[in-house]
Amino acid sequence: MKGYIQLYTGNGKGKTTAAFGLSLRAVGAGKKVFFAQFVKGKTYSEIEAVARFLPDITIRQYGRGCFIRKEPTQADIDAALSGLVEVTEIIRSGHYDVVVLDEANIALHYKLFTTEQLMDVLRQKQPETEIIVTGRYAPPELIEMADLVTEMKEIKHYYHSGVQARKGIEY
Repeated sequence: MKGYIQLYTGNGKGKTTAAFGLSLRAVGAGKKVFFAQFVKGKTYSEIEAVARFLPDITIRQYGRGCFIRKEPTQADIDAALSGLVEVTEIIRSGHYDVVVLDEANIALHYKLFTTEQLMDVLRQKQPETEIIVTGRYAPPELIEMADLVTEMKEIKHYYHSGVQARKGIEY
């Protein structure tokens, strides 16, 4: 079966959640999933669930425990570039049926690596590998390269009313 490049972007909630939903579906169909999280470095509830219940999903994080708010440090850049190197080998290998590059667009936004570097990695995918790239601020070149693009648009969010992120819902 031919694999495609999917891109989930936009300012609305649900990009990572959609990627995990697809990952769950893939595992249910007997597929192996590699889930790379750029920028992120905390233990979110989905990581705990995968560790307990879904051994066919491998998750690696290429962040430093905090989400970048201002300027990235050299350590942030090094973590992301290290992840990009590992993900390149994963994609080349064809060992995984689905590879998710969660928050790769955010890594681009913060200039942790370049759009051309990411697109070069995507060009190395095996024909049957499905790749999902998530994160706000997808650059036009990546939108053009992708086979499927979904934009999550925020219409209303309770965060703007002071509701903080809730365990099991937002993280």
